[in-house]
Amino acid sequence: MVGRHVSRVRALYKRVLQLHRVLPPDLKALGDQYVKDEFRRHKAVGSDEAQRFLQEWEVYATVLSQQANENRQNSTGKACFGIFLPEEKLNDFRDEQIGQLQELMQEATKPSWQFSVSESVEPKL
Repeated sequence: MVGRHVSRVRALYKRVLQLHRVLPPDLKALGDQYVKDEFRRHKAVGSDEAQRFLQEWEVYATVLSQQANENRQNSTGKACFGIFLPEEKLNDFRDEQIGQLQELMQEATKPSWQFSVSESVEPKL
């Protein structure tokens, strides 16, 4: 990404990873890896694409922050994350983005036991 955006990019990257701490462990692992891959993939994009990239991730961070606050106040104890993705927005996606979205959906809808995330802090012998 363009040099003048570096501090903004780092701050957003850290904020998103911090927000992921409220997610269930399997979704946190999936989300963290996706964020790392996407930020790495967009390191050398042009200024216009960098602006769009940052705007979308800022919206994501804002929505996730709001949902985390709502979930903290929710007395049922059942956390809810995510938003509806309208068809009009999907029509703006490139084929590569549709493929990534499909992969992400497949990973996110796997049963928890298929994730290689351990909640235990005990060392394995």
